[in-house]
Amino acid sequence: MDLIPLPDRTERAEGFLELGDGFGIEAGPGTEGTARWLRATLGAATGLALPPRKGDEYDVLHLSVRPGLDAEAYRLVVAPHGVHIQGGSPAGVFWGAQTMRQLLGPDAFRRAPLPGRTWRLPLTEIRDSPRFRWRGLMLDVARHFMPKDGVLRYLDLLAAHKLNVFHFHLTDDQGWRVEIAKYPLLTETGSWRSRTKFGHRASPLWEEKPHGGYYTQDDIREIVAYAAERHITVVPEIDVPGHSQAAIAAYPELGNTDVVLSVWDTWGINPNVLAPTDNTLRFYEGVFEEVLELFPSEFIHVGGDECLKDQWRQSPTAQERIRELGLKDEDELQAWFIGHFDKWLTARGRRLIGWDEILEGGLAEGAAVSSWRGYAGGVAAARAGHDVVMCPEQQVYLDHRQDPGADEPVPIGYVRTLEDVYRFEPVPAELTPEEARHVLGTQANVWTEVMEDQGRVDYQTFPRLAAFAEVAWSSLPAPAERDFAGFERRMAAHYGRLDALGVAYRPPTGPRPWQRRPGVLGRPIDGPPPNR
Repeated sequence: MDLIPLPDRTERAEGFLELGDGFGIEAGPGTEGTARWLRATLGAATGLALPPRKGDEYDVLHLSVRPGLDAEAYRLVVAPHGVHIQGGSPAGVFWGAQTMRQLLGPDAFRRAPLPGRTWRLPLTEIRDSPRFRWRGLMLDVARHFMPKDGVLRYLDLLAAHKLNVFHFHLTDDQGWRVEIAKYPLLTETGSWRSRTKFGHRASPLWEEKPHGGYYTQDDIREIVAYAAERHITVVPEIDVPGHSQAAIAAYPELGNTDVVLSVWDTWGINPNVLAPTDNTLRFYEGVFEEVLELFPSEFIHVGGDECLKDQWRQSPTAQERIRELGLKDEDELQAWFIGHFDKWLTARGRRLIGWDEILEGGLAEGAAVSSWRGYAGGVAAARAGHDVVMCPEQQVYLDHRQDPGADEPVPIGYVRTLEDVYRFEPVPAELTPEEARHVLGTQANVWTEVMEDQGRVDYQTFPRLAAFAEVAWSSLPAPAERDFAGFERRMAAHYGRLDALGVAYRPPTGPRPWQRRPGVLGRPIDGPPPNR
């Protein structure tokens, strides 16, 4: 079957079921959301009304939740007189509906019907379920802001690939992107920078115009509700204690020095970090109070990465806090800072997750880890009994270049081809089965320093996200044994779906002329990436 991700079990029969104007939907309890989605998307693409129908009528799509199936598992049966989609939960029904859309062909992904099309489904039975419960994409909107419509579009793209976690990177040195009513300067001041480095930080080029934007609280509510209709959890990230210059520019008392800062206009690891004071703790408690009201997700991401500690070493206030708490050094001071918010979030029924630097100085008791600096952080966390999301930079950072050729736009990092991503294995081989149970899943990360608009994000993300989606969903063989040639054959059909969706992906033959950025300096890393 030409499906992305690959179903675990598929059985085909001869013949087709043709969908006509009378084809309707019978939505069982809990499946009404999927029925609405089908009418809005599949109905728009095919021109079929998909009205409510009863199960004893001809040509009916039956949607039902079936106890006994795993929560996200589904069973799709296309029979001569109708279609049945059963899921272990409403989410499973939704993933089955996504597969049915794939079976109808690329034109089922358009927003309006094309003339002369006949809609038919092959007679088949598919039984399928995901390998991981966390199948995610992280999108950085702090470095380059993506307007709300673009975020909603990406949620649709995640849903089309059966990804169910949207990690929303909302704050960084270069911009604060979420409205916090208690602290209006975070967006009034912190969401705009005066100019932007074009290319890698060593590039001599600048875009000499303001850049910024933010999401109102109602925008966030809309995004979260739109995601929920597609069975996607939105996990917000509010960076502490590093990557915080935009916040310090808005509220200087959060910093460690008297230097007046602006929102940062270039890239790299910033020396300006939050002061480890009670005022800072109370300030961010106020931020997180509003974040919890906006985002119902179990996990709240607090960053914790790349926190340079020179300012703490030179700060009498920070050194006094280390002595007061009986800490050994600045690493333990960061662990105390993160641990404070771990306890604060736990007391409110949520869980903290952070990048693997939060392991340094001791990991907060209930914290989970996003393992980005290779596999080591994930291995250490899992062995210590902490949950892990595997997203190693060397494997699934989609800002890294896709080819060694000179035409790759603003080349960053290692070469990670479509095949490389397809052969990514999220569970480290050195974990025991018991330790491996702490691997919640995996996500691909899209950092946007050199992605100035939606087209650049598309180019870096696709088609590699399709390969990642199959890895995250399917129980594939060991990396060296995976059938990449078979995946490429299925991708040939999937490119048609991406075209219908308007995705500006990287073609297999290389970038189109307008996708190149000649003369813009990147930061390529020579040689193969380390495996661990």
